[in-house]
Amino acid sequence: MPRVGKRFKEVSNLVDREKFYELEEAVELVKKVATAKFDETVELHLKLGVDSRHADQQVRNTVVLPNGTGKDVKVAVFAKGEKVNEALEAGADFAGEDLIDRVQKENWMDFDVAIATPDMMGQVGKVARVLGPRGLMPNPKAGTVTFDLAKAVKEAKSGKVEYRTDKQNIVHVAVGKASFGEKELLENIKTLIRSVIKDKPASAKGKYLRSVTITSTMGPGVKLNTVRLMEL
Repeated sequence: MPRVGKRFKEVSNLVDREKFYELEEAVELVKKVATAKFDETVELHLKLGVDSRHADQQVRNTVVLPNGTGKDVKVAVFAKGEKVNEALEAGADFAGEDLIDRVQKENWMDFDVAIATPDMMGQVGKVARVLGPRGLMPNPKAGTVTFDLAKAVKEAKSGKVEYRTDKQNIVHVAVGKASFGEKELLENIKTLIRSVIKDKPASAKGKYLRSVTITSTMGPGVKLNTVRLMEL
């Protein structure tokens, strides 16, 4: 059984494990218990009333958080010709055909988001086994397979996040940093939750938001009032 540190015990005492908090109160509390020596990431975990084993009940989409994630996002673009310069001018950290060889031969993964033009997907497929497990494979549904590189790169840099249900039907998303103001965190969280609710599969039955928890990297989870969240 893992040991629980003194700091964690102290901040955990500030959270009522039996209570379902209103969103504003929960955000204030999460910021209060984020006492690590680094700027902790604030995450949202949503247990959905779906069965992701069925294709028509999988929840997957992207959303641009209005205040970003607080993370310096490195973007790699698999492109050729004039599209390479277009990507770099839009702010991409890396761009070119040669990136595929770097991934394949050097296991190079020094980026957070991968974007590809449609005409490069045949070559990108060579490294799908490397990119896929890390959630970095370009995907049309996520807007990361496109000829509009300027838009894709700028969205990735400005706070676009992808979310999807895992095998336990849970969506895990970073929604900012503990150093963010409460207003900024609330705006990000509301934007995400509204998007997830909008994506409710027609075939999903019963309660959709089964449970929602907000937490910081090193802090305890704070349970939210899901009834009120459905009204956002």
